[in-house]
Amino acid sequence: MAINTPDLSLNIGSLRLPNPVMTASGTFGYGKEFESFVDLGSVGAVVVKGISLLPRPGNPPPRIVETACGMLNAIGLENVGVERFVSEKLPYLRTKGCRVIVNVLGDSIEEYCQLASRLNGVEGVNGIELNISCPNVKKGGVAFGTNESMAREVTAAVRKITRLPLIVKLSPNVTDIGAMAKAVEEGGADAVSLINTLIGMAISIKTKKPVLANTIGGLSGPAIKPVALRMVFQVADRVKIPVIGIGGITTWQDAIEFILAGASAIQVGTANFINPRAVDEIRLGITNYLVQEKIGAIQELIGAAKR
Repeated sequence: MAINTPDLSLNIGSLRLPNPVMTASGTFGYGKEFESFVDLGSVGAVVVKGISLLPRPGNPPPRIVETACGMLNAIGLENVGVERFVSEKLPYLRTKGCRVIVNVLGDSIEEYCQLASRLNGVEGVNGIELNISCPNVKKGGVAFGTNESMAREVTAAVRKITRLPLIVKLSPNVTDIGAMAKAVEEGGADAVSLINTLIGMAISIKTKKPVLANTIGGLSGPAIKPVALRMVFQVADRVKIPVIGIGGITTWQDAIEFILAGASAIQVGTANFINPRAVDEIRLGITNYLVQEKIGAIQELIGAAKR
């Protein structure tokens, strides 16, 4: 039977996405930066830059350095703050008819809850992604993303505040990412997204100093894809909620690998800097693959590598 229009749609909690290709936070600005390249309405969802309660200036430069197969960044979560996001950035996204997921970050559980409360009921906000890789100042500098009980606690606290679909973005810099995923599922997450960047650094042999002003940064891009793929494969066995794969996805073939590993959706990050049309090309490639393989719906492919 010929299949010309396979069904790419899926659910993340109560949010229905037309296709599984999302943008990764921090790599797609607030959406408008890519309007010349991508029809934002065609993207599964736009995940905007991490948003905090108050504006953040970010780290001093240099903040980005290219590596052999990816990049290191230490942007420092520069953003306009939640009020300017709602008043200045979101109105534009509403005109594009795209689904918007707001990545939020805080230094305490209270800040995460305040952000979720502020976004409740705001027209055009379709979901929240918790970035739990930030230092928790009130807990003595321990990151939420590396402690199971704290990850469960912050997820449960935000869950009580909002009915919006809740995604928790996991750090790979842990011993057992499956346990972290299970903890946030128990906390009430509707989905997990993984992986965030790996910690790395670069040193200039000319200056004999670290290249990044922050000394260390987050490694992303094709270099981390095998690690990310392995973690998605492992996490998909540990949780019942959808898994969103992130990490070095540059082509539609990469995306298919993640879906076969158990990802219901994927986020494209560093590839946006190399090819600003990457999300469109990946979505089209997934469609063509399903047609070629005579697969009627993307759901049939999720986790097929495990069967």
